[in-house]
Amino acid sequence: MKRLSTMMLATIMTLGAMAQTTANDVLSVARKANDYFMAKYADPTLPTNVKKVRPSNLWTRAVYYEGLMALQQIDPQQRYIDYAMTWADFHKWSPRNGMNTCDADDQCCGQTYIELLPYSNKDKEEQIRNIRENLDYQMHTANKKNQSLYGWWTWIDAIQMAMPLYVQMYKETGYKKYLDHGMKMYRWSRNECGGGLFNVKDGLWWRDADYVPPYKEPDGKDCYWSRGNGWVYAALVRCMNLLPEKSKEYKELKKDFLLMSEGLRKCQREDGFWNPSLVSTNYEMPETSGTALFLYGMAWGIQKGYLKAKVYSSVCDKAWTAMVRDAVHQDGFLGWMQGTGKDPSAGQPLSYTKVPDFEDYGTGCFLLGATEYFKLLQKNNVK
Repeated sequence: MKRLSTMMLATIMTLGAMAQTTANDVLSVARKANDYFMAKYADPTLPTNVKKVRPSNLWTRAVYYEGLMALQQIDPQQRYIDYAMTWADFHKWSPRNGMNTCDADDQCCGQTYIELLPYSNKDKEEQIRNIRENLDYQMHTANKKNQSLYGWWTWIDAIQMAMPLYVQMYKETGYKKYLDHGMKMYRWSRNECGGGLFNVKDGLWWRDADYVPPYKEPDGKDCYWSRGNGWVYAALVRCMNLLPEKSKEYKELKKDFLLMSEGLRKCQREDGFWNPSLVSTNYEMPETSGTALFLYGMAWGIQKGYLKAKVYSSVCDKAWTAMVRDAVHQDGFLGWMQGTGKDPSAGQPLSYTKVPDFEDYGTGCFLLGATEYFKLLQKNNVK
């Protein structure tokens, strides 16, 4: 009798695990990952100190809170709200680096500030004043200095960091100028920056103008960074969740969401992960943050009826099973997590045990994926 290959064994194990996964199982793992983070970083006001000291409302921590607020939706706990509220109050509900920043990374924290409004008994207009003032400043600056690109989204990460915030502000205030500006910035990144960062043919994004053709990976393939594409994919979902489905903006984002979904589906690894470089053999290995963000979007798309369950459910099942099997440690630490950077080479080499330079955003990505997958299983009555 021939010995089964490693790949065949992994497939058999994956199929067995998928058949047994329930919504409660997913919630248990999500809690474990979050409890690990909250215990390790018990004081949310303390600054980070990776090569230099940074305030804890920087983008890496802000993405964590996106995940925490998503977890709160399926697992309401006052301790989650207290943790996030302490953080927001400490930073005076303000962007990192003050009201005159035009850096999308500095604005990311505003998304959680706005999500916290229903839990606060303070004046809402006062609490969003600083974020609103900052967005007004960026809108004025970007329009005034169009040619210099100051304040424009020249890297696709910015779409996740700031675009949902503009849509939130539109929904909160009713002023369409915020939605219009967010869409203007998105379209510029998509269609004009570097000749257009979205490759409609592949349904995938180049990270910035440095990676558009003729740039190639060593094997001659395009460089589509996994987490960068995850940022855009998640942003599309977060924005569509806030917009009327019949609006032109919703339809525009939905079209790109569907193109990305198909492009991403095609490059999933056999083991359920996605590579740091999506279509290249360069740095061919599991990567958790991108995988979690793709799970987030696809699980959402199935629930909305935009993605065919018979095609995408197995993609989601494989992604979740892979992360639980190969990335989640017993104490909740997440392995195979790429550190900060801008391309597949960042933080290499990755491994099951390596601690990335920042743990926060990876946990946030994981919680986003876990919570949406929980909803999908719950909707399908897989309790």
